[in-house]
Amino acid sequence: MKNTLNIARQGIGALDLLGLWVGLLSLRLILAWEYGEAGFEKLHGSNWFADIQDQFPWPFHLIPADLNWALATGFEVVGAIALVIGLGTRFFSASLIVLTVVAMLSVHWPESWATFSELLKGYALTNDGFGNFKLPVIYMAMLLPLVFMGPGRLSLDAWVQLRLQSKA
Repeated sequence: MKNTLNIARQGIGALDLLGLWVGLLSLRLILAWEYGEAGFEKLHGSNWFADIQDQFPWPFHLIPADLNWALATGFEVVGAIALVIGLGTRFFSASLIVLTVVAMLSVHWPESWATFSELLKGYALTNDGFGNFKLPVIYMAMLLPLVFMGPGRLSLDAWVQLRLQSKA
């Protein structure tokens, strides 16, 4: 029985270690793909933020639409690159959470709802525009481990940290 428990503990320990390498890397890569795709679409598309500027939450509705567009595009493109290489991961993950909250409140949140069950109808994946906030919530849930745990061991952040520790 003790042997079985020891083998199980070793297996779990190996999975924990692998998670620090592969688990967080997989989150970074899928999020980089999604945010990068959105950023490059904005980079090569036309600015439609002026059409929804009044729906942006405070203080973003005070910022000119062109600047909002440039900020969103920049954070999505640079943030995607940073997530791939694992550099500034906590900063860019937190920044992308803010960007996602703004997008969710201005584009994906239901226009009107009277009850909690009506609000939950918007937790869906549809092409209906407003009331389509499931994906932003999933992205934020995926970004949170990167904010709290960092990028994992297969990252430039981890390499920089090791270099700084070895010099200290």
